[in-house]
Amino acid sequence: MVAFLPLLDGQDETLLSTLSRIGPVIKPISSFDNTESDLSNSYILVDNNAPISHDDLISYLDRGADKVILSLTHASEVIGFLPSDRVLLLLDFANASAVSNKTRSAVSGVLLKSPSLELDFISSVSHFFAGSPVYVLSTSTIPPTSLTISELHSTGAVPVLPTSQLTLGSSSPSQLNIADAFLAPLRSDRPDGLFPTVVSSYTQGGRSLGLVYSSRQSITESVLSGKGVYHSRRHGLWKKGETSRATQDVIRIRLDCDTDSLEFSVVQHGAGFCHLNRPSCFGELSGLAALESTLKSRMNSAPEGSYTKKLFNDPDLLRSKIMEEADELCGALTKEQVAFEAADLLYFTLTRCIAAGVSLVDIERSLDAKARKISRRPGNAKAQWSSRSPSTTDLPLPAPSKLTQPSPPDPNATIRMRKYIAASLSPSERTQLLQRPVLKFGEMIAKVKPIVDYVRTLGDPALLELTAKFDKAQLDTTVTFAPFDPETIQLNDTVRAAIDVAYANIRKFHEAQARADTLVIETMPGVVCSRFARPIARVGLYVPGGTAVLPSTALMLGVPAQVAGCHEIVLATPPRPDGSISPEVMYVAHLVGASAVVKAGGAQAVAALAYGTQTVPKVDKIFGPGNQWVTAAKMLVQNDTYALVAIDMPAGPSEVLVIADQTCNPVYVAADLLSQAEHGVDSQVVLVAVNLPASILLEIESQVDAQARALERVEIIRQSVAKSIIVQVDNINAALAFSNDYAPEHLILHIEKAAAAVVHVQNAGSVFVGPFSPESCGDYASGTNHTLPTNGYARQFSGVNTHSFQKHITSQELTADGLKVLGPVVATLADCEGLQAHANAVRIRLDSL
Repeated sequence: MVAFLPLLDGQDETLLSTLSRIGPVIKPISSFDNTESDLSNSYILVDNNAPISHDDLISYLDRGADKVILSLTHASEVIGFLPSDRVLLLLDFANASAVSNKTRSAVSGVLLKSPSLELDFISSVSHFFAGSPVYVLSTSTIPPTSLTISELHSTGAVPVLPTSQLTLGSSSPSQLNIADAFLAPLRSDRPDGLFPTVVSSYTQGGRSLGLVYSSRQSITESVLSGKGVYHSRRHGLWKKGETSRATQDVIRIRLDCDTDSLEFSVVQHGAGFCHLNRPSCFGELSGLAALESTLKSRMNSAPEGSYTKKLFNDPDLLRSKIMEEADELCGALTKEQVAFEAADLLYFTLTRCIAAGVSLVDIERSLDAKARKISRRPGNAKAQWSSRSPSTTDLPLPAPSKLTQPSPPDPNATIRMRKYIAASLSPSERTQLLQRPVLKFGEMIAKVKPIVDYVRTLGDPALLELTAKFDKAQLDTTVTFAPFDPETIQLNDTVRAAIDVAYANIRKFHEAQARADTLVIETMPGVVCSRFARPIARVGLYVPGGTAVLPSTALMLGVPAQVAGCHEIVLATPPRPDGSISPEVMYVAHLVGASAVVKAGGAQAVAALAYGTQTVPKVDKIFGPGNQWVTAAKMLVQNDTYALVAIDMPAGPSEVLVIADQTCNPVYVAADLLSQAEHGVDSQVVLVAVNLPASILLEIESQVDAQARALERVEIIRQSVAKSIIVQVDNINAALAFSNDYAPEHLILHIEKAAAAVVHVQNAGSVFVGPFSPESCGDYASGTNHTLPTNGYARQFSGVNTHSFQKHITSQELTADGLKVLGPVVATLADCEGLQAHANAVRIRLDSL
C-alpha cells in the first residue's frame, strides 16, 4: 500500500531521494534519458498519443520499470502483448466511460486525470475497476490537503502528486510536505495513537529484526532524514543508535493494507538491532543469511590453511567444487539427497559470490530484475551441457540426472524418445523409470485454497470475477439451465452423427453394467441380507477446456450418470472468450439430460460444484479430469466436511504404455504413441520393446518424428516426446512385468497373440488388444469409458463406470427364529467388546421370546 504516487515534473535530487523511500515515482517519458539503464521503482507514463513501439515498452519494463501507463489508444494496441499486471490505463475525466471490458481485463489499474477530486465519481471508477488500484491526478495547481488524501483512500483511490507540489519544508497552500502526504491515510486504533512497526533487514532478505512503535513525529523524521527513528513508549522519540551507534539507514517505508501499521526496511549498522547485541530480537541468524555472515567473516579473518581460506585463495579449486556439487545435485534421487547436495552447492556458490564482493541482496536484485523482464532468452543449454548425442542413446542409463531432468528439446532436432535397456538398469534406476513427475499437491492445494474459499464465501460474484480473470470471459450469469437454447447446440451434421454413434455405444456398454435386481442372501435360517443400488442424486461433471474441445469427456461422464439414474446432472466447463460454450459440449449436455451447464473452469468451478452458489446447484460427487489446479481443488473439497462431496479418483497427466514385438506395424505403434503425446507437454508415453530388431525400432523412431512433424500440435508433442522413454526387454514376460509395475492409464498390445496376454494384465486403466484397436477408439466411441486412473493409481482404482454414479445400500431382516439362533452369538461378541447396550438390544428381545 502506498500513501500517494509522486509524478516527476522536476529534478530536485534531494526530494527524489526522499521519495524513493516511500514508493515508486511516475516518470513521463519526456522526463528521463532514454539511455537510462535502471528504471526500477518507477512507473513510465506515456502521456500522449504519439507513436510508440512495442520494443520501447518492452525496453522500459526490461530495465526494471514496475509498470507502463498508457492512453486508451496505446493500451488497445498492447492487449495480449504485454502482461496485464505491468500496464496501467491513463484516462481523462471525460473518457472514463469509454473503457470496454476487454480493455479493463488487460490492465491492472487506472490513472485518472480529473480537474477536481469528486469523490462520488472517483468511487464509481474504483468500483468499475474493482480489485485494481485507481490513482487520481488532479489537474489543479493546488495540491490536495491531508484530509482530501485520507478521503480518497476511503474510496479505494490513491492520489498522484506532481513533485512540484511537494516539499521537504513546511506545508503551504501551494506545496505539501512529503511526510504530511505520507501520513494522511494512517489511522491508529490504539489509545496512544502509535503505529506498530515491523523493522526488517534489507540486506538479509527481509528478515524481521524487531517490533517497535512509531508516532507521526518519528515517521516524519524517518521519511525526511532516511534514518531509523521510532517512538519509545517509555522515553518518547527514539533515534535508533544515537547512543549505541547501531544506527539504521532506511531504504523503504511501507504501509500495510489497513493503513494502521508500517514496515521499515533498513540497513542495520553496528552490533545489531537488539539491545542484547544480536542482529535480531527474534534470535540469531540462520540459513543463507547466517552463511553469508560467516563467509564474510572468514574471508577477512580465517586462519591460513583453513578450508574456507583455501577456497578464497584458490579460484580453480572453488570452480571445481561448484561444478562437482552441481553434478551431484543433478544426480540426487531422494528428497533428502537433493536437500543435502543443494546445501553443498549453495555453500560453494555463495563463497564464490563473497569472493567477488557480491551479497545476497545483489543476487536478489538480479533475480527480481530477471523476473520483471518481458523479453526472454530461449533458455537452451550451451553445447557442452546439452543432452547426449543420438549415437549414445542405446547405451544403459548413465546417470539418474539424465532421467529426471532432460534438456529442453532443440526445435530443429529429431523428435525422439529416450532409450534404455532394461537388463542394464540397476534396481534404483528401474524404479526411477516407473516414477511419474512429482506432483507437489501440498503446494498446489495452498494455491487453490484461496480460490476455493473465495467461491465458497461469495458464490456467484466470486465465480464471475474469477471467470473474467482466468478464462477472459465477461459473463452476466454463471449457469445455463435446461432446456437449452437450440441455437447453442447447432452442429455440423457429420459431427452430430459421430456424437450420436459414440453416445449409443457408450450407453449400450454402460447399461450392461447396471444391475436392476437386488442381491438377496439368506446367510442362515431366518437371517436374510440384501444389497441394492441407488443413484447418487446430484453429480457434477467437469469437462476441461484449454487446448482442446472435449465433447468426448462430456459423453464419458454424462452417459453413465444418465444410465445410473442420477436425478441432477450439472456439467461445468470453461467458457470461450465470448462467454459461450462449444456447441459440441452443449449437444452432449442435451443428450445426457444435464440439468445445468456451469460456465467456469479450474478450481473455481470445482468449488462452485462442491459448495453451491446462488445459482450453481450443489452436488454430491464430482467427476472429471483436469490440470493440477482442478485435481488439487477436488482433493481439497473432498476432505472438507462442510462440502460433503466425493470425487471420482485422483488424476494426473494422460499416459500410455505400448508393448510391441517384432510382429508390430511400426506405423501403427508410432501413431498410438503420438495420439497420447499430443494431450499436453506433461503427457507420459512409454514404449516397451520386446526383443525388437534394430531395424524395426529405428523405423518406429523414424515414424514418430515424421508423423509428429505433420501434426498441428507438434510443439506440444516435441516437449512430451522428449521426456518419453523406450524400454528394451528380452521377452513378453518382462514386458508385462514392467507394465504391471508401471500401471498405465492406457495399455496397448501390439504383440503376437495379444488376446491371450490380457489374462496376465494386473494393473491398467484400459487395455487395447491387437493392431486394430487404437486407443483413440476407447477415447471416443467404442463404448468403454476414457476417464481412467493415472499416475500409477490403476493399482487401486477402476476407471469411471456406471457403478461410480451409484451407491449400494444393504439391509437385513431377521425372523424370530432367526434371532433365537443368531442373537446369542451377537450378545457374546458385544460382551467381548464391552458394549453392554449392544448386547442388551438382543437379550431384551430374546427374553420376550
